[in-house]
Amino acid sequence: MSENPVALACRRLQAAVDELRAAAESPLATDDELLSVLTVAEGLSRQLDHVVVSTVATVQRRGAFSARGYKKPAGALSDLLGWDGFEARRHVIAAEQTCERIGLDGTVLAARLPATGKAFAAGQAGLRHVEIIAGLLGSAAARRLSGGQRAGVEEQLAGKAAEYTPTQLRTWGAALIERLDQDGPEPDDDAEVVNELILRRNHDDAGGSLTGRFDDAAMFDAIATVIDALSKPRDKDDLRGAGRRQAEALAEVCGFVLDHGDVPDGGGRRPHLNVLIRLEDLEERARSAMLDFGGRLSPEALRMLACDAAVIPIVLGGAGQPLDVGRATRTIPDGLRRAVAARDRGCAHPGCDRPPSWTEIHHIIHWENGGPTSLNNLVMLCKTHHRLVHYSEWVVRIRDGLPEFIPPKWVDPDQIPRRNPQHYPTLTRAG
Repeated sequence: MSENPVALACRRLQAAVDELRAAAESPLATDDELLSVLTVAEGLSRQLDHVVVSTVATVQRRGAFSARGYKKPAGALSDLLGWDGFEARRHVIAAEQTCERIGLDGTVLAARLPATGKAFAAGQAGLRHVEIIAGLLGSAAARRLSGGQRAGVEEQLAGKAAEYTPTQLRTWGAALIERLDQDGPEPDDDAEVVNELILRRNHDDAGGSLTGRFDDAAMFDAIATVIDALSKPRDKDDLRGAGRRQAEALAEVCGFVLDHGDVPDGGGRRPHLNVLIRLEDLEERARSAMLDFGGRLSPEALRMLACDAAVIPIVLGGAGQPLDVGRATRTIPDGLRRAVAARDRGCAHPGCDRPPSWTEIHHIIHWENGGPTSLNNLVMLCKTHHRLVHYSEWVVRIRDGLPEFIPPKWVDPDQIPRRNPQHYPTLTRAG
């Protein structure tokens, strides 16, 4: 039987690396030969980076990550390859910007940064150069340039990648874009003074949008102060854009207030989350449900919501009229939640650093399947990893009194259990 093409390529590549290593370690190697090893190794490293990025793009187009329960490819890459979040996002950005795309109608679309993609494929630009170019061309100043100007800037940046370090390229590129954008944003002299926030639900029942404006300086400052405190980059390698960081910060603030804040009463009672369930769905074990502000919940999303929330089930008849309104109950008693927090010290998923105040409680054995609300059936998870556990093949269990996570086979063929070293510094893997 013929050898698998990937296995064959791996074997040949390993043989070449072994030869290169032997040449570098040879006592007879000259200084020039050793310096040559460095340049050759860097060239090979860039070529391998390009292989990884192009493969990530292909996997994304096929939906292989989402089919395995991952909403974002960076999370899948972190689990599969052991990367930090910034490293995974760096590869995803490169894949999205330098590789061909498939349109909604199935047609092949050119890469967003074609010149950068060519320089990357040729080894003239490294992965960090690609990230810098994508960031520069995604800036507000670059977006104000004409299409022709942007294309010209991209070609110049790609051409300079072989000459400049990433830091030098960023400085040079920012100055170039600033020169082309001398006028800056156009003033809006006719705008009226307003303070408003408009919520719109998406027509496809998935999420929505917020549009706001606050001309009142004090009101805006109060909002900006809270969001700014939570939207700062986690570290120097946090590659999330400002818009994404601020959006996630706002969502976390609202979630925190709902869980812990003194929210004003609404309609004579404290606000809770209403889940609208059709009678026929309830009779068939609640296969779907609707939220107050729209959006249909899948069975997994409904189970996730019910893990740790004050939920009021509202049963609807065929015509949509309420037939029964359930009583709000808190699934996890406060004392038990404190016990889980004392044990897990935050999100228990390997590699996560979310503190207890930003987590939710997950029933390891679902409540609907008879899982008890007891310490040995509960685990703390942040919202991202709570969703991952519900929608992917990760398995959670309690062993020796501590939670551990068994990865899917595509992440780790041996499925070695993992624990969070941040909360259990003496345990990196559950051996």
